[in-house]
Amino acid sequence: MITPVCRRLAALCAVGTALGSLAACGTASHPRATRTTAPPAASSAPSRPSPSAPHTPAGPSGPPTLAPGPAGLTPVFRNAPRAAGKVVALTFDADMTAGQGGRAAAGEHFDNPALIAALRTLKVPATVFMTGRWAEQYPDQARSLGHDPLFEVANHSYSHYAFTDDCYGLPTVPEDRMLADVERAYTAFRKAGVPDAMPYFRFPGGCYDRRALRAVSGAGVTAVQWDVVSGDAFATDADAVARQVMQGVKPGSVVVMHCTRSAAPTTERVVRTVVPELRRRGYRFVRVSELIGTASARR
Repeated sequence: MITPVCRRLAALCAVGTALGSLAACGTASHPRATRTTAPPAASSAPSRPSPSAPHTPAGPSGPPTLAPGPAGLTPVFRNAPRAAGKVVALTFDADMTAGQGGRAAAGEHFDNPALIAALRTLKVPATVFMTGRWAEQYPDQARSLGHDPLFEVANHSYSHYAFTDDCYGLPTVPEDRMLADVERAYTAFRKAGVPDAMPYFRFPGGCYDRRALRAVSGAGVTAVQWDVVSGDAFATDADAVARQVMQGVKPGSVVVMHCTRSAAPTTERVVRTVVPELRRRGYRFVRVSELIGTASARR
């Protein structure tokens, strides 16, 4: 069920697309419409490993993951409702499209150093779903996140183009380029100095279908969605966003927020409100890998 809040967020995302500031605001999947411009192709497309024997794209040593999904499809993880204890994973999408380099060079902030500093000050483990284009624009920040044990870096595509049609106005990756777009992001992470990006993938906009799940299965990733929409995309009222997070969080929740200051300017203030309050309620913050490890252990 899409709530009125989510409808408003979807409308805001459409506006944000026109501005070029793109955010994941939706539900787990989305209807399809007309396909638009594809992202720039990588220099060569990677070969497709067998879906029955997925590889680990960026070389981490045995991170927790889910078993391959049915019919060779990429498995999807949303939360860990049976997780032991009151744990919650804060996730931050570092969005940047393949065509926004000029705007970043002109001073638009697709990063959010103050947010990362707040997480470090508060000692909050977190998972950053990073686009390859973001890593190329901010390699020092990407490398810092990748080397900080407080964080884990995961894949949010290279281009932040959609993997289905009709996804908040995002341009669409052709099906035959979907796997290459995921792999190109891992290449960008390695070039930026991120040593061990996780085998987790978040679809831009959260939009996917069976075709997309099949197309990216060769990357050996688990798709990670969420069960709590923070509403920080284009929000101006940090208190309202914080209330929405605290009302939605349950043991094992995955919260989606953003590490893109131009598109989510209130997120640092939200974190500074939400973290101490959830800790007061007995919650412990974990990275997505811990939730997925809990879910895998209980399968």
